[in-house]
Amino acid sequence: MKTAAVTIRLDPELQRQLDRLAKRTGKTRSDIVREALRRQLAVSQLRDLRARILPFAEAAGYLTDEDVFRDVS
Repeated sequence: MKTAAVTIRLDPELQRQLDRLAKRTGKTRSDIVREALRRQLAVSQLRDLRARILPFAEAAGYLTDEDVFRDVS
C-alpha cells in the first residue's frame, strides 16, 4: 500500500504527551496520530450523518436521544 507523508507542528507540551504515550504503549508516534485521525474522521462522519437524518427523525417524532433509546430498547 502506498502511503503519504504529512508534516504537522506540535507545541512542546503536546509533543511530550505524544512521546510519553508512545513510550507507555509501545506504539510509534505515527501509529498514535493515525489512530487519532481515524477516530476524528469517524466522529466527523457521524456528526454529518446525524445532521442529514435529523429532519427525518424529527418528522417521525424523534426529538431527543431518549426518544430513540425508548424505541430501540
